[in-house]
Amino acid sequence: MEKKQVAVIAIFCGIAVFGIKLVAYFISNSVALLSDALESIVNIAASCLMLFSVCVSERAPDSSHKYGHEKIEDISSLVEGIFIIIAAILIINAAAGRLFEPAELFKLDFAIGISMFATALNAGLSWLLIKTARSCGSMALEGDAKHLFSDVISTVGVWIGLFVAQLTGWGFLDSILAFVVAALIVRMGVGIVLKSSNRLMDQSCREEEETIMEVLGRHSFQFIDFHDLKTRRHGNLVFAELHLSVDGSLSVKEAHDLTDQLEDELKEKRFSSWNAFFHNDQNYATIARCLPSSFC
Repeated sequence: MEKKQVAVIAIFCGIAVFGIKLVAYFISNSVALLSDALESIVNIAASCLMLFSVCVSERAPDSSHKYGHEKIEDISSLVEGIFIIIAAILIINAAAGRLFEPAELFKLDFAIGISMFATALNAGLSWLLIKTARSCGSMALEGDAKHLFSDVISTVGVWIGLFVAQLTGWGFLDSILAFVVAALIVRMGVGIVLKSSNRLMDQSCREEEETIMEVLGRHSFQFIDFHDLKTRRHGNLVFAELHLSVDGSLSVKEAHDLTDQLEDELKEKRFSSWNAFFHNDQNYATIARCLPSSFC
């Protein structure tokens, strides 16, 4: 399934899940279920942002963005991480008001049953998003998938806590549980923010660099050395550049043919080993500068 289709599905599912969880809150008067519903608002906003970023990232390179527009998916993921943290703050605010003045809870069995249905939708959507993200290397889809999965985990915790509160009559557990959910959500949000920030800062791609050194190492007898290896990730692409020192007796054509051979093998290696991340030769770009040994 294409990224745009999955993003649209995520928006409509998010709206449906929010409505269902809100019904569960009105029935039970549980602040823990309210916190669960409030996070769904963030899910909807994040899914809309994801759709926008996916649409922009698929635009062809132009005069203003010659490397393409894929970086917007990292920006989308960063903003989504911030949204997740904001959702946690809203949950803490709602729970703090009831910590010392617990409210009476109603029809928890029925409310939890409704919440289970909503969570099942979230779990299915999370699986669809992560599957699509892995097949196309989309950071935006991956961020949304992890966000929804954290929602599923926190909701299960809410059910357990409310069940204990119902058995023991300890109403304050409702607020404490909401604080625990908020802590889990903050952890997830911070993780997404850090990962997105590293990619926006052009963090080196260690796995790809190891692949390059492995391939070039097998052909070391054909050139003098290579140095200044640099890699960076750009959306679902990886760009690499290096300086390749060749024997000064080689003609320009021979040196060029050698770099073409090395590039082709790198592309084949990357394609066969990580097919889920790269789809064609254009997705792995190397810039090799052939320098005569006398200049090194």
